[in-house]
Amino acid sequence: MTVSGERPQEILHLVGPPEAPDGTGPGADPALPVVFNLSDNNSPADVMDVLSLRPFASGEQPWSRSARLEHVKPDAPLRPGDARLLRVAHERGKEAVLAEGDGWTLLVNRWKNGAAYVAVSAVSEALAETVMDDCVRDATEPPKTDETNVEMGFWHMGPHGPVRTERAISADAWSEIRRNYTAPVADALDQVMSLTRDEVAGRLLLLHGPPGTGKTTALRALARSWGSWCQADCVLDPESLFGTPSYLMEVAVGEDEDEERRWRLLILEDCDELIRGEAKQSTGQGLSRLLNLTDGMLGQGRDVLVAITTNEDLTRLHPAIVRPGRCLAQIEVGPLTRGESLAWLDGEAPDADIASDGATLAELVALRKGEKAPTTQQPPSSATGFYL
Repeated sequence: MTVSGERPQEILHLVGPPEAPDGTGPGADPALPVVFNLSDNNSPADVMDVLSLRPFASGEQPWSRSARLEHVKPDAPLRPGDARLLRVAHERGKEAVLAEGDGWTLLVNRWKNGAAYVAVSAVSEALAETVMDDCVRDATEPPKTDETNVEMGFWHMGPHGPVRTERAISADAWSEIRRNYTAPVADALDQVMSLTRDEVAGRLLLLHGPPGTGKTTALRALARSWGSWCQADCVLDPESLFGTPSYLMEVAVGEDEDEERRWRLLILEDCDELIRGEAKQSTGQGLSRLLNLTDGMLGQGRDVLVAITTNEDLTRLHPAIVRPGRCLAQIEVGPLTRGESLAWLDGEAPDADIASDGATLAELVALRKGEKAPTTQQPPSSATGFYL
């Protein structure tokens, strides 16, 4: 049925193959017709995703292998040399390729950021593995970073499920930015920065304080300090992460493919709604799942740390978050004192521009640039921080 004024959906009918000649194998039972619906909202790449599923869904090629790749070489073909191209589509920084060979079908989605998704279906398990090996062999290269960068993953919920993209971000060494923090905060961060994997006690790192005090900068430096033993991932949509169990399982549980499993640091920025006192009422199961990840059944046996930044005052946070034993560290990142602020500026701004109670890192940066910064500290706010 078509609603008046709307364009009808195009329906692609995919019918399963007949019974296998020898009466055995996955194709032995006659397959029911398989129907996929495509509308005019689907892009050519979406159509290719559907077409790649036809031989697998029908049972003609019942074995499948897939892989997600990072740091793909620009000249990597990602397909065997004898592949026959069926479709190629380009859209929004993405290239999609549909190819086939004798007894197999291949889909390759490739993005400009160096990530790729490869999926193979074949008439046998051995053939699927062989084709996949040909596609990914020598296809990636180590990330090109220098000592000022760190590899960080970025998670978000995409239209087809959780997606992780890895890229190099700038991260100063802790020794170079230590002077950006008032003495008690710097001392506390010293201890965190120097931790090793065997010294981790507590699964939650909480950085709280006014906007513009350098919480995000400290976490970038932490990712660099822990780079040899901990993988850092920033979750762009924490409300979706803790609101969708399948997303949480994908991010938190992961896969144990590496012989030496690394710790993982999940970074949740400006996560005020999730951890403030009334979070249980406002976010439902989100707070419970966060606690379960850091100190419950879900976190058992998983080498996962969670770092949260918030502009909320400590007294407004949920008691379960700040209870003793849960936090690896709980650090209030406040402004520098007046004396520390003057030393930081080193004569690059008039002394009169510094308030008696000091200044935040964001205010000092503004003063160094010749901008007028507030001379009085604003009360903590739940608004978005300055990302310093």
